[in-house]
Amino acid sequence: MKKIAIISGGLSGMGLAIAKRLHASGTVVCIGARRGGDAEVVAKLHAAVGAQIHVAPLDVRDSESVAKFVGDVVALHGQVDILVNTAGVYEEAGVIDHSDKLWDDTIDTNLTGTFKMIRAVMPLMKAQNWGRIINLASVAAHNGMIDNAAYCASKAGLLGLGRCVSLEGAAHGITCISISPTWVETEMLKQFVDQEVAETDATRAEVQAKYEASNPQGALVQPEEIAELVAFLVSDAGRAITMEDIQVNAGSLW
Repeated sequence: MKKIAIISGGLSGMGLAIAKRLHASGTVVCIGARRGGDAEVVAKLHAAVGAQIHVAPLDVRDSESVAKFVGDVVALHGQVDILVNTAGVYEEAGVIDHSDKLWDDTIDTNLTGTFKMIRAVMPLMKAQNWGRIINLASVAAHNGMIDNAAYCASKAGLLGLGRCVSLEGAAHGITCISISPTWVETEMLKQFVDQEVAETDATRAEVQAKYEASNPQGALVQPEEIAELVAFLVSDAGRAITMEDIQVNAGSLW
């Protein structure tokens, strides 16, 4: 029987790479995202994945939105076996310059939203005595960085949440793992590069090279590398790996 996977925020970057990889392995993929109701966005996603997979609006900050999305997936497929939480936001500001909105949006999306998704699917996984939960954290969960208080706090919180989920799920065949990448070559990183180019005299190649040189391997992590790791962790072979945070850091501290 095919496994049913939910991916939050799977329209681009690592989420999209994970969706493509799981679909290629025969998993039924369902994607929820804030832009999940945008016909143009959905069409591009279907083209990227190569299939008409289920895509629908999902705001992980909103409990009713989460309940509706998960309920619709269950109505379509009868179960949820895999949850991959990739929905997240990022915005920089110094600690004393963090507005309530910046702090609340970051924590509500990155941490509380992940909790709400887990809370919605865990009873289904317990009932079938099998489940895989992957939370996309960051090396920011382990290291502080100037102007990133909300982001670092939100990602660090995922590690504590994951440990509790792992302990409560262990007797029911449920694993929970977080993955903490360093810089990954995604659309978000491209935006950072473009912004730095616009604000400085540096060329795009120079800024890109700076990011690549930020880890000892001298190359950015690719979304497909994260997707390959996820594919293993959600398989039967990943049964004994739980309550872990796996850093994909290319040898870097950030």
